[in-house]
Amino acid sequence: MGMIDKLEYTNKHELIFLDQTLLPLKEKYQKTKSYKDVADAIQKLKIRGAPLIGIAAAYGVVMGVHHYDTENRKNFEIHFYKVTETLRNSRPTAKNLFYALDRMTKVFEENIEKDFNEIEDLLLREADAIYDEDAEMCKRIGVNGAELITDKMTILTHCNAGELATGGIGTALGIIYTAKQQGKDLFVYADETRPLLQGSRLTAFELEQNEIDFDIVIDSMAANLMKDQMIDCVIVGADRIASNGDVVNKVGSYSLAVNCAFHKIPFYVAAPGSTIDFETAAGKDIEIEERDPDEITKVHGEKITLPEYGVMNPAFDLVPNELITAIITEYKVHYPPYNFGGLKQMFSAYIQTLRKEED
Repeated sequence: MGMIDKLEYTNKHELIFLDQTLLPLKEKYQKTKSYKDVADAIQKLKIRGAPLIGIAAAYGVVMGVHHYDTENRKNFEIHFYKVTETLRNSRPTAKNLFYALDRMTKVFEENIEKDFNEIEDLLLREADAIYDEDAEMCKRIGVNGAELITDKMTILTHCNAGELATGGIGTALGIIYTAKQQGKDLFVYADETRPLLQGSRLTAFELEQNEIDFDIVIDSMAANLMKDQMIDCVIVGADRIASNGDVVNKVGSYSLAVNCAFHKIPFYVAAPGSTIDFETAAGKDIEIEERDPDEITKVHGEKITLPEYGVMNPAFDLVPNELITAIITEYKVHYPPYNFGGLKQMFSAYIQTLRKEED
C-alpha cells in the first residue's frame, strides 16, 4: 500500500504539509518555518484528523523553539509556553492535540536546565516518537479491527479516519485496508460528511488510491441503506473518548449510531489510546467546537443563503457509550461496559513497549 505524504519535518527545520482543503482536485504542499502557521493550518483544516493535528503541533513546538533567538533562559521559557498555548488554542475538541503538547511540555520541563540546543534535540526526538508511535498504533488498530471484518462485507464510514487524519494507515480506514490486505473482498459507502465534505473529498480519495470499491452517499441516505439491509457495519474514528466510553466524533456520528441501534447493525469506533481522555468521566464534559457559519452558508466562497439567516455549526456530536458495539484501540477490541478510567497506566506501559520495539 502506497502511503500518502501528508506531513514532513525537514532538516532545514520547516514543516511541509499537504493542504487537505484542496483535495481531491489539487495536491498542493505548503512549507512553513512558523509555529503560528501550523496553528493556523490546524484551525483552517489544512492539517486535520485528531492524531495528525497532534503530530503537527509537536513539530510546531520544535520549530517555535528553533527559530527563537535568545541567550536568556527566562525568555526562552516564556517563549516556549507562548508557542504551546498558541497551538493549544487552534482547536478545542481533539484529545490528541493536548496529548502531544503535554508530552512536549513534559520533555521541556524535565530538561529545562540543559543547553538550548540539547533541549531542541530532545523535543525533536519526542515529536518524531509521537509520529512513529501513531503509525504503529494505526497498524495495530488495523489488525485488531480486521478480526471483526469478514469477506464480502459492506461497510459505511463517516468523515475521514484514514491516512490523511493520522501518522499511519488510519484508524477506521486502516481497519478496512488491513482487511483488504488479508484478502477480504469489501465494499465501502462513504458518507459525504457535510458541511466540509471530508467523506466525499478525502475518504473517497484514499479509497481510490487503495483500490477499494466504494460509492459516495449523502449523509441522510445512511438510514435507508440500513433499512434495505445494504450495510453490515459502520466504522468511524473519534476525536475524543471519555473514560466511560462516550465518543465525540464528526457531527453526524450520533445519527449513524442511533440508526445502527434501530437496525441492529454493529457500530464500531476506532481510535488510538492518545484519543482517550482518561480524566474526563463522561462525554457531556467535552467541549464541542463551534465553527464558522461560512462553512455552511458558502460554497467555494459563494453565498448560498441570505446573510441574516442564523446558523448553528458544531463540528462534532456525542455518541453515548450504550450505542457503541465496540471501541477498537491498538491494545485490543474493547466491549461494553467501557471503563477506560483505570486503564491509563496500561496504555502508557503499552506505548513504552512500542517505543522499545522501534529502538
